[in-house]
Amino acid sequence: MRKNQMQKEIAITTSMHMQPQHQEWSTGLWDCSDDCSNCCITLFCPCITFGKIAEIVDRGSTSCGLSGLMYGLIMSVTGLSCLYSCFYRTKLRNQYGLVDSPCSDSGVHFFCELCALCQEYRELNNRGFDMGIGWYDNVERQNTNAAACRIQNSPPVMLTEMTRR
Repeated sequence: MRKNQMQKEIAITTSMHMQPQHQEWSTGLWDCSDDCSNCCITLFCPCITFGKIAEIVDRGSTSCGLSGLMYGLIMSVTGLSCLYSCFYRTKLRNQYGLVDSPCSDSGVHFFCELCALCQEYRELNNRGFDMGIGWYDNVERQNTNAAACRIQNSPPVMLTEMTRR
């Protein structure tokens, strides 16, 4: 069972690392209204959006709940959750070869934390991740879709011998 899961992770991880370097973000930092529901969730409870981003960026090694809890704890104790979340922006940029704009990751998160979280959420969503189901279900969905494509594109199987009973 674990070997099968590792194969699934390798398939999605391999496709993630084959991205060209220095790509533009699929949406701008200020395009929060492109996804109004996520914008509202991020405005009132950014730990939910951060948790979803962290689970995908960490490829399932940390859960949405745990990451969101850490974010909320850091925010409530220090008020500087941006120090934690900017590292995930850097990871996301490195995974997809995204440009460091409009300024450094720490600057974007320090001055525009909520807009940065919304942009990262939209980026992953635009790259085919269903942000509501987490890493492992996204891997499963991708592998199921790939298998369906292989079955659709395979030639029909003809039986050579038919017998009656």
